[in-house]
Amino acid sequence: MNVIVCMKQTFDTEAKITLTDGKINEEGVQWIINPYDEYAIEEALKIKEATEGTVTVVTIGPARVEEAVRTALAMGADDAVIVDDPAAFGDEFAAAEVLAAVIRTRTYDVILAGNQAVDDGSSQVAVRLAQLLDVPHVSTITKLTFDGAVAVAERDAEGDTEVVEVKLPALFTAQQGLNEPRYPSLLGIRKASKKPVEHVTVAGIGLAENAIAKRVAVTETFIPAQKGAGRILTGDTPERVRELVRELRQTSKVI
Repeated sequence: MNVIVCMKQTFDTEAKITLTDGKINEEGVQWIINPYDEYAIEEALKIKEATEGTVTVVTIGPARVEEAVRTALAMGADDAVIVDDPAAFGDEFAAAEVLAAVIRTRTYDVILAGNQAVDDGSSQVAVRLAQLLDVPHVSTITKLTFDGAVAVAERDAEGDTEVVEVKLPALFTAQQGLNEPRYPSLLGIRKASKKPVEHVTVAGIGLAENAIAKRVAVTETFIPAQKGAGRILTGDTPERVRELVRELRQTSKVI
C-alpha cells in the first residue's frame, strides 16, 4: 500500500510561550514533529512493512520544517514534499487546499494525519482534506487493520470505542494509543540525508494565491490570566446559589 502522511512541525510541548508585540515569539524555540503526527508516521511505517508499500510525508512550512521531515525520513519514510512557499502559510482552509493539490498528483491507498496539532488544536485540516479529495475519513483512530480494499478502524468515541469500516482509499487521523512511535536509528539517520525531498510552490501545484487566501482572521493573541486561589462559598444552599450567580455575573462575567 502507498501511504501519505500529512505532518506539521510544532512548538516543543515543553516550550514556554511568550508574546512580542501581540505575536508568539519564535526566537530560540525548539521545534518538533507534532506529537499526534508521530503516531500517523508510525502507523504508516507499520503498513509499509506489512505490505511492502511506500510512505510519503507532505508538509507545509518555512525552511525549518526540513528538520522535522528528515526525522520522519530517518524513522523510515521514503520521500517527502515540502510546500515552503509563504503564500501557503494560511489557515486551516488554505492548508487543506494546498495539501489536496499536492496529494492529487500522487497515487495512494491511505492518508494518515494526526488527530490535531498541539499548537492550534483545531482538528480541521484532515477533515477538510478528505472532503476535497472525496474520500471517506475516520477520526481519532486507536487501531487500524485491513481486509483487502476495506479498512477497519477503531476510534475513540468519548471514552467508548466505535468500529468503522471504509473502502480504500481513505483518510484516518491518529489518536494517542494507536501505537508507540519508534526512534530513528543511526542507519536511518544516515539514509535520511540521501532520500528525495521535493520543494514546491503554490503556483507549482496549480493554485492561485488569491484562491487560498485566509478565511479566518486572528484578532488577538494573549496569555491566559494566572489563576488565583479558589473560594469556598458558605451558608445554606439558597444563599450559596445566590452568591455563585452573583460571582458569575459580576466578577467572572460569564453569564
